[in-house]
Amino acid sequence: MNNKIHLSLIVPVYNEENMLEQFLLSVNNVFTQREEISLEILFINDGSTDRTLDTLLRLQGADPRIIIIDLSRNFGKEAALTAGLDAASGDILVPIDADLQDPPELIPEMINKWRQGYEVVLARRNRRDADSWPKRFSAGCFYKIHNRLSNLELPENVGDFRLLDRKVAQALARLPESSRFMKGLFAWVGFRSAYVDYARPTRRAGLSKFNSWRLWNFALEGITSFSTIPLRIWTYVGSCLSLLSIIYACYHVLRVLFFGIDVPGYASMIVIMSLLGGLQLLGIGIIGEYLGRTYMESKHRPIYLIRKIYNAGKQDK
Repeated sequence: MNNKIHLSLIVPVYNEENMLEQFLLSVNNVFTQREEISLEILFINDGSTDRTLDTLLRLQGADPRIIIIDLSRNFGKEAALTAGLDAASGDILVPIDADLQDPPELIPEMINKWRQGYEVVLARRNRRDADSWPKRFSAGCFYKIHNRLSNLELPENVGDFRLLDRKVAQALARLPESSRFMKGLFAWVGFRSAYVDYARPTRRAGLSKFNSWRLWNFALEGITSFSTIPLRIWTYVGSCLSLLSIIYACYHVLRVLFFGIDVPGYASMIVIMSLLGGLQLLGIGIIGEYLGRTYMESKHRPIYLIRKIYNAGKQDK
C-alpha cells in the first residue's frame, strides 16, 4: 500500500525577494529526510514590483517542486491565497507566509494531527511577543467584537497558517464571493478541527505589508462579511433616539403649559442637531458599507487573473 502523502505549500508573496531563499532553506531542512511526503511548493506572485519573480524563476531552476503562479496585478493576499488553493493538487494543503513567522517546523506536527482524523489543523499563537503592543491589543479587540456580532466564531490568535484536508479546499472552492475574508471562510466551512500552539517568531527580513489603515479595512471586511448586526443596531439606536425625542418634546410642552416658560437657548439645539446629524451619517456609512459589498458582488468579476503559470514539471501555461 502506498502511504505517501502529497503536500501542497501555498505561499502568497508580494515583494519578498529577500526572504525566498531563507524560506526554501527552512522548508528543505524540515522535509529533506521525509520520504513519505511528496511536496509541491506553490508561490503566488501577487503583482510584486521588485525582483521576486526573477528570484523565484532562478530558484525553480534548481528545485522542480516549485510552481509559480504569476497574477496579472496585485489583487491582495486573500485573492492570492484563493488562487493557490484552487491550483494546489495535494492531499493536504498548508497556506504559509514566506517571512518565516509561520515556522515550517510546525507542519510535521500538524500532519500528525491530520493522521488522527482531523480535517483542519490550526496553528495558534500562544505568544505574540514579536508583534507590537498596539497590534496585539487591536487584534484582541477585533476578535472579541467580531465574535460578539457574528454567529460565526473566529478562533483567536489564528492566522492563515493551517493545514487543510483536500475536501476542505474543495468546499472553499464552492464559495462564490469575490470579496473574500479567508479567516471567516475557513471557519464557515467547518470540519473537524484541532490546534497546534506555537510562539510566533520575529520577521526575518522586510516589512509587513499590512499598515494600520489596511488592518482597519480588513477588520471592517471581516465584520460585514459575516454579520448584519451592525445594521440591526442602528434600528435600535434610531428607535431609542426617537423615543427620547418624544419624551423630551412632551416635557417642554408641559413645562410651557404649566409654568409659561419658553424653551431658552440655541446652543442646546445646535448640539442636539450635530449629534443627530453625526449619528445619521454614521448609520448611512454602515448601510453604504453593506451596499458597496452587494454592488461589488453583483459584478461577478473573477477573484484573480493569472498572467502565467511556471511549472518545471509541465509546460508553462
